[in-house]
Amino acid sequence: MTRDEFLQKAKQAAMNVGLKWPGYVAAECALESRYGQSKLALEANNLLGMKAHKNTPLEQTLELPTKEYVDGQWKSAVARWMRYSDWEACLRDRQATLLALAAKYPHYAAALDAADGETFVREVSASWSTDPHRADVVLEVYRQHVSVLS
Repeated sequence: MTRDEFLQKAKQAAMNVGLKWPGYVAAECALESRYGQSKLALEANNLLGMKAHKNTPLEQTLELPTKEYVDGQWKSAVARWMRYSDWEACLRDRQATLLALAAKYPHYAAALDAADGETFVREVSASWSTDPHRADVVLEVYRQHVSVLS
């Protein structure tokens, strides 16, 4: 699958789920899953780096290494990730997670209320990832593929 094909498919999945900024969500998916080529995406349909929820049965998860940006440096870790039946299930769970945690994480509430896709990405990225450059990278993916994503 080419990058444009991945982005079209991810955008369509976001539209099918009814997400507000599907092109920007697809750009997030591209970053988080290496355009669908990460082991997490290939083996678990997890396009957004969704870590396992509390009390999720082990058979619905996958344990894989990751890197977290902590105290100004990247550190290796192992994490338990959600496993999904398809991309739409992943996107639905991510939306439910944002809604459920909006009171605890003000950036999620701001992302859900965003008036434009760039604001959505900047707000959600402030709490979603430990990578301080996540929003800029997602927005660059969007800009590079705007003809597919807009």
